[in-house]
Amino acid sequence: MNKIMLAVPVFLMCSYFVNPIQTAEASEHRSAHKASRHSSVAAHKAKQPSDNHQSTVSWYGSEFHGKKTASGQKYDMYAMTAAHKTLPLLSYAKVTNLKNHRSVVVRINDRGSFHGKRDMDLSYAAAKELGIRGLGSVKITPLSSNETLSPLSNNGKASKRG
Repeated sequence: MNKIMLAVPVFLMCSYFVNPIQTAEASEHRSAHKASRHSSVAAHKAKQPSDNHQSTVSWYGSEFHGKKTASGQKYDMYAMTAAHKTLPLLSYAKVTNLKNHRSVVVRINDRGSFHGKRDMDLSYAAAKELGIRGLGSVKITPLSSNETLSPLSNNGKASKRG
């Protein structure tokens, strides 16, 4: 009898903390939250530039030099960086000028552009390398981590294998 009297309060406490209805509702809530999170990730990926998308870019220079970017880094107008609205911070993208076919790889370290319908703001150095003085028409290609290692490992020089 003592064992039953001890078991009843333990059973009641357990049933209070682990209510099957609440557990099922919480499970549904987590599933719905996870599904909405995945759909927002898919929507985010859909906003990223495609390989055939023509983008308008500009550049920013001395007025922002040394100021903090969205990634927390200081903006260096002489570094190969860019600001983009949707590409992940600290990721890389290949930017190709559609007029002269010059390309550079930039690191996305800031958010923007917030002027007009521009898709990206390049650092002064990146814009100069591409031959862009004001607005430019470019193709932006997001790079995977494997793709960024190739151009960075040989400092932009093609390997000379015979």
